[in-house]
Amino acid sequence: MIKKNSAPTASPEAEAAEPKAEYAYRRLEEMIVTRQLPPGALVSEVQLASELALGRTPVREALARLQHVGFVKTHPRRGTLVSGVDVRQQLELLEVRRVLEQLMVVSACSRATPGERAQMQRLAAEIVAAADSGDVHAYFRVNRAIHDIEVAAAHNSMLANTMEIIHAQSRRFWYVHVQQSGAFKEGAARHAAVLDAIVGGHETEASDGAAQLLLFLDRLTRSAIESFR
Repeated sequence: MIKKNSAPTASPEAEAAEPKAEYAYRRLEEMIVTRQLPPGALVSEVQLASELALGRTPVREALARLQHVGFVKTHPRRGTLVSGVDVRQQLELLEVRRVLEQLMVVSACSRATPGERAQMQRLAAEIVAAADSGDVHAYFRVNRAIHDIEVAAAHNSMLANTMEIIHAQSRRFWYVHVQQSGAFKEGAARHAAVLDAIVGGHETEASDGAAQLLLFLDRLTRSAIESFR
């Protein structure tokens, strides 16, 4: 049974240390992914600033970044609208992600710092625990943290810029469709396997694990497409 009764949040200490624009981006991304801001919703910079208890500048910066990853679109005379989710486009995204994901995890095997490897060990346990408990919001929070640490551990700024878009779109698709498939435990196991391989510096295992994760996501995507026919 998947629990949906609590919103994903960072700790108060982490939020206090987080730059305002980054906090605004993270919170607005969560609101779009979890459909608190559904596709087609008109978003107001003033209203969002009030809701997040922030000034308009960090919210404006966050909306610009969200437009860059394809979560919102600004239309003349209509304002800023939350973009829809194109399920078929996910297959195109996965083609690109498959190659870059393997490059990312192999790079992380040799470049990750001891601190990054320790964080990966913790996140591997947390995502399995979230799946076992059926807490979709905890799963989403940990899944985002996994994406962030894997990209950071690759230590490649060009790769990081590209993967930000790909991972964001994947999380949005995942949140909507995986709840219908009941595949949280398999997803958690595959993420954990990749993390464990990176921690151990095992490039072949990390690459193979990433390939299996992408095959799993491909299967989910095709299943979702079939449900729309």
